Amino acid sequence: MPKKKSTSGAAKGKKKSSRSLEQIKALLLKRREALRETLHGQLGTLYQSEGSRGGDVVDAALDSEQNELSSQLAEVEGRELVLIERALRRIESGEYGICESCGQKIPVGRLKILPYATMCVKCQREAELAGEYEGQFPLAGEDFFTTNDLELDFS
Repeated sequence: MPKKKSTSGAAKGKKKSSRSLEQIKALLLKRREALRETLHGQLGTLYQSEGSRGGDVVDAALDSEQNELSSQLAEVEGRELVLIERALRRIESGEYGICESCGQKIPVGRLKILPYATMCVKCQREAELAGEYEGQFPLAGEDFFTTNDLELDFS
């Protein structure tokens, strides 16, 4: 009987890590698509409602309040989209899963829960306590964009 070749622990770890990275990338891509669709709908509704002003004062107030809530929700989702795009760029560049602060690996468990994390828990906590990083916007040196920069087709 031929002997089975044993796979080294390092090779198994690398294979598992690669599989985890592919799962996280798939999750990010799926969430990105869902956010794009949601933002497309929300922003389309906001643009349409701008042109349809009618009714009495109460209707106008309700429309205004609804538009404000939709706008705030679109902003939050737009921020998440920015973080997802950033994570996808880090995957492509090979920097994904490395803490931007200390350079250590971010545990896979943290990345599975928060796939666009750029810092390990320790560094994230320290940065938040120091008021240096809110976890919402790109850091210095990176391009910042808003929902106005998203390519959406309302035709």
